[in-house]
Amino acid sequence: MGSGDRLRPMAERHRRPDWVRRLNAMAGSVGGDARRLVPIDGAELMATAVAELGPPAGDFGDPAWQGRFERLAAAVDASGMHLVGRLMTKQELLRALRTRLCLAQRVSETPAVLDERIEAPVIVTGPARSGTSILFELLWLDPTLRAPLAREALHPLSTASEAEQLAWSECEQELWADVQPEFAAIHELRSDLPVECVTLTAPSFSGTHWPMISSLVGWEPDLDVNYDFHRRILQVLQHGGPFRNWLLKTPGHLMTLPALFETYPDAWVVQTHRDPARTMPSTVSTTAMVQWLRNDDVDLSLLTVLIEAAFGESLNRAVELRATGAVPDRFVDVHFQDLLRDPVSTVQNTYLRMGRIFTSTHAERIRSYLAEKPKGKFGTHSYTPEEWGFTAAGLRERTAPYIAHFQVALEETGG
Repeated sequence: MGSGDRLRPMAERHRRPDWVRRLNAMAGSVGGDARRLVPIDGAELMATAVAELGPPAGDFGDPAWQGRFERLAAAVDASGMHLVGRLMTKQELLRALRTRLCLAQRVSETPAVLDERIEAPVIVTGPARSGTSILFELLWLDPTLRAPLAREALHPLSTASEAEQLAWSECEQELWADVQPEFAAIHELRSDLPVECVTLTAPSFSGTHWPMISSLVGWEPDLDVNYDFHRRILQVLQHGGPFRNWLLKTPGHLMTLPALFETYPDAWVVQTHRDPARTMPSTVSTTAMVQWLRNDDVDLSLLTVLIEAAFGESLNRAVELRATGAVPDRFVDVHFQDLLRDPVSTVQNTYLRMGRIFTSTHAERIRSYLAEKPKGKFGTHSYTPEEWGFTAAGLRERTAPYIAHFQVALEETGG
């Protein structure tokens, strides 16, 4: 058991900025229901998008997508999001819906888009705080790899200028840290940085972005549909341009390795490793913060149980899948401590395993990038297992097969 205050409510951990508090208070001033000011209705959102873009030109490979979208909108509307959260999510739903209609239109006009081959993508995955984000960015510095930037992932077919796209995407990137400044110390979102697959696939209305931001009833993700959408949107983005291997990232891929390789049989999966007594509390902390951005009530006890079960199982299962040959032997293992100690050599060794050429230019870009982005630039994300409902010993016992197989170094867990 951890300390008595380990599951203190989020309201006791973080103070909302005044502008957020005041906007949320608008709901209280009209009876307390944020839906009165920011209703979220799937049919209304569809009508708005269709009025501008025309009716759907196809289903983009998913005949059931409209029903799924309507259920998602209804679940969001029925959720306990506060006013700012509802406004953020309504914008995301409408933007994702417009993206979906544009993607279907592009395929209808240019069927050859779906002939594009997504060859040997490099996919970074691993639990939070194990180095996935910084490794993703360091690999992105290689011009022979292509990662989806936030601005193009959110507006993939826009004819607007790059400057306009950057400005538009700020509301779904930089705004998160405005709503709660401590978020920047957990994860940097920026319109000109590469973005995770969880954001890229939001218009599938079947992926993990939506349940990550709030507890939703009456809607569930469909990961098979989501992976199909994932491949199709990469085909759209790739069509007509020079070939580069895709660079992708999200922790969730660790839980769905068979589906990932079924979609991309020749993928290289770069799996990061770190002591679960460090990564698991951070995963709860990060998810809790993401939900706190939009909700006053975050069920920390439930998050702790779900995340320990999901990531504990996926870490141990990765050992079994790889040892039995249930997934291709196309993994690169990157240990957090190695990445921290010598990032250039770690990336060089990663390239050696994948048979890619690591250049001196790439090495110099890594050094320069890290010099301009020192650790703690946006503050420190401190956490202990106990304050998020764990014990270090309990987490290590649950993930003992993973720790032993990959020889994961154990760390101090005091903060």
